[in-house]
Amino acid sequence: MDFLDIHTHKVSTQPGVTSIQSLSLTSDIFLAMPKTKPISVGLHPWFAKIDHLDQQMKYLSVVANQTNVKLIGECGLDRLRGDNLENQIIILEKQIELAERINKPLILHCVKCFAELIAIKDRLKVKVPMIIHGFNKNEELGKQLLDKGFLLSFGLTTLKENAGATKLIQSTHNFFLETDDADISIEEIYQAAAILKKCTVDELKARIFTDWNKLNLI
Repeated sequence: MDFLDIHTHKVSTQPGVTSIQSLSLTSDIFLAMPKTKPISVGLHPWFAKIDHLDQQMKYLSVVANQTNVKLIGECGLDRLRGDNLENQIIILEKQIELAERINKPLILHCVKCFAELIAIKDRLKVKVPMIIHGFNKNEELGKQLLDKGFLLSFGLTTLKENAGATKLIQSTHNFFLETDDADISIEEIYQAAAILKKCTVDELKARIFTDWNKLNLI
């Protein structure tokens, strides 16, 4: 059973690893989009601009229907970078509409906008899974998000002692693991998470495989 990396910006050629490469959609990479390797595609809040939204959503709507596109995103909200928050919300909601229409999960980037993200989920009554990648906040916020129906993915935070997210890993049964853009292997992240969960790496691999399978990511 492979190590499963739900979110990475790097191309993995390592045997025994299945990863979903995250690509931010721009018109210049539209025709070069991979057709077989698992990918996620979306309008990242750092780069998406409201002036280009109509054109980019047309591109995204076409690409998103490829069978190897497993997730829509990463998309989301970032209070510190990108277009103004009002425009970011419009851009995110357009991608949520697409994900709902084609029934594919969302992989989400969120910086200092968790209240807004929860409000959007409640207001739109989003049915597709919403996965927050690279979660590294406190345990209380994590539990609030889980209670609201969000799913969480952890990366480097698994290696940080006494972090709120590590406590959350210990108390949560369903989560995903990722490398994002870090210079670390997914195997190392699995090993750290398995120690936190007090289980074997193989047991953790089986548990995460089941969750991937439920979301049709395999």
